Amino acid sequence: MPVFRRISRTLFRSRAFGVEVYALYLAAKDPRTPWYARVLAGIVAAYALSPLDLIPDPIPVLGLLDDIILIPIGLKLVTRLIPEALMIESRERAAVSTITRPRFWRWIGIASVIIVLIWMALLGLFLYLMVIWIW
Repeated sequence: MPVFRRISRTLFRSRAFGVEVYALYLAAKDPRTPWYARVLAGIVAAYALSPLDLIPDPIPVLGLLDDIILIPIGLKLVTRLIPEALMIESRERAAVSTITRPRFWRWIGIASVIIVLIWMALLGLFLYLMVIWIW
């Protein structure tokens, strides 16, 4: 029974995490949000969506540790920069709209493709420069 309890708690936390991320997205789109909070929200979202991390995931423990620590810290920092009333309003809107599948997920897919292409272009540039330097 404890295993099922842990699984249900994890699913609840992941759903709550998804609602929080969507609320942050809604708050970042709002014109009442300061520009620096919008920039930081974009950086946190790009890092969360990026397939490449500071520490690669195949490295045991450390690979997942950066995701477990950096993303929640970034979310916490951004939510503190956004006015409290706006964040509460965004959380309410996110909780209601996540019952149905939001259009937000389409943009996540598009952003993911763009981020992967940018990383691939940077990797190609790096390899090109390494080949030129070696020859």
